[in-house]
Amino acid sequence: MSHLKDLGVILNEDNNHQTDLQERIKNANKTYFMLRKIFRNKITSNELKLRLNNKIRDKTLTYASETWILTKRDRKQINISERKVYRRILGPVHDNEKENWRILTNKEIYSIVKKNSL
Repeated sequence: MSHLKDLGVILNEDNNHQTDLQERIKNANKTYFMLRKIFRNKITSNELKLRLNNKIRDKTLTYASETWILTKRDRKQINISERKVYRRILGPVHDNEKENWRILTNKEIYSIVKKNSL
């Protein structure tokens, strides 16, 4: 047997938690897409969407994370998945200088969200 799922954590022979992290990111994305109608709703404020994301999606991603030993690669994967969702929630911004729409930079996202990267 190459891996075992025990109490929501995937354990494998190599003691490598990469598959567990991938599974958690996938489940967090599923949670986002289940709530997609709320996140895409123009009437719902961005503040409410961000709070909802922090309460539901982030909890799905970080369940039992107290025992994790995060490597630089793991932190990068988690940050990338978070920024993807934040960009979907916050949407593009209009750049008046270039007169076009663009996505938010990482610094802009973290300044709006007021959350530090891992």
